[in-house]
Amino acid sequence: MAQSSRALAGKPVAWKKRGSLQRGETLAGLLFVGPMLIGVTILVLLPIIATIVLSFADWNFVAGWNGIKWVGLGNFETLLKDDAFIKSVRNNIVFLLTVPVYLLISMVLAVMINKNVYWKGYFKVAYFMPYISSIVAVAVVWQVLFQPSYGPINEFLKAIGIANPPKWIADPNFALISIMMISIWTSIGFNMIIYIAGLQSIPEDLYEAAEIDGAGTWVKFTRITFPLLSPTSFFLLVTGMISTFKVFDVIAVMTQGGPIGSTSMMVWYLYEQAFVNLKVGYASSVSVVLLLFVLLITFGQWAAQKKWVNY
Repeated sequence: MAQSSRALAGKPVAWKKRGSLQRGETLAGLLFVGPMLIGVTILVLLPIIATIVLSFADWNFVAGWNGIKWVGLGNFETLLKDDAFIKSVRNNIVFLLTVPVYLLISMVLAVMINKNVYWKGYFKVAYFMPYISSIVAVAVVWQVLFQPSYGPINEFLKAIGIANPPKWIADPNFALISIMMISIWTSIGFNMIIYIAGLQSIPEDLYEAAEIDGAGTWVKFTRITFPLLSPTSFFLLVTGMISTFKVFDVIAVMTQGGPIGSTSMMVWYLYEQAFVNLKVGYASSVSVVLLLFVLLITFGQWAAQKKWVNY
């Protein structure tokens, strides 16, 4: 009886110690993540909420807070009738085609470099350099290459017999294609490195077993490499499609949305409305539509991944 009473008396003390220890751990955890949570709240969550709220207003920030006029869904109704915005959306959708193109090229290059080739490290660095280079410098270099009168690309085309080569960024029919080519060129290196990492995680036993069964190179690629790279492809597909909706710097340096709006995309159109025309409320509605596009594409890919992604 004495021992049981001492045990019962000791339990509240142990519970108090355990509770104080848990509170201490919780407080320590909050102190560690607190700066990050404050930063995310101030720099991410509050701007998102402010953007959604301002999308229902007609506001020129030069007029101050007193200049806010609530228009409800008026901004979104105007967007549906805005030919320039619709053209920007169309250009963004066309720009999505760059993602499967550079993913395919990156995968093929990764498979080739992952083999026993000479100067493997050199090729990795060479293909990765455009991705880590300043996009402004890259855009200026390509601006010179695409120069319609004396640019190296057109000079080469003339040398091989093409009398009237395209004017590239000066031609509304080729300007968007030119920007897409630059995007593909700069994106190959990063995606290739990720694919190489995915290839190195595939067990060699699978290839050895396939060779014993008489499988050729194409069969090993379609039955082993491609299916086991599907999680990597899914990650790069999602991030790539999201990045196409954020294209801004190349357009700002090379074309400023021209000629005749042929390279204007949603982020560039948003920038023009907010910082050139000073229509903050209207630009906020463009941001909301952009957010909806990204969410729709992301959720659609997550739903479709069950049919082709093998974990």
